[in-house]
Amino acid sequence: MPDHEKNMQFALDQAREALDADEFPVGCAVLLDGRVIATARRVNSQGRTPSELDHAEIRALRQVEALGADPERRRMVLYATLEPCLMCFGAILISGIGTLVYAYEDAMGGGTACDRSQLPSLYRDSAIRIVSGVCRRESLALFQTYYRRPHIGYWRDSLLERYTLAQP
Repeated sequence: MPDHEKNMQFALDQAREALDADEFPVGCAVLLDGRVIATARRVNSQGRTPSELDHAEIRALRQVEALGADPERRRMVLYATLEPCLMCFGAILISGIGTLVYAYEDAMGGGTACDRSQLPSLYRDSAIRIVSGVCRRESLALFQTYYRRPHIGYWRDSLLERYTLAQP
């Protein structure tokens, strides 16, 4: 059985790098049989027009794809410091990854709680296992630090910021 707390540290390292660069502190790591095969962090969340395509999960999935065809994707575990948004969750489902582990719930845009029973079979029939709340406190602390920086504008005054800063 995987040690989710130990493995989440790879994603948290990426999130810390993002925070150090004043980026939204989301990190991601993909492991296969306990070995890290991809890591990524959120980029391009700052500036006049932040990119909503450069999410950590999408960037990590691109690295997985670059490894070539792998019939063992069901054995892969994707770790994310924030619950994936709907875009990222859809990409994770389509990728065939077997397990998603995330740290901190995204009260504003998290996609994992969507009712997949009404979606087309590509999404509905995924047998993905979802584990939430692993290293939640560590991830929450990164987001609280991010939102306490006065020069940060990304998702300023959003539900996610209010929810995050209200957490003990």
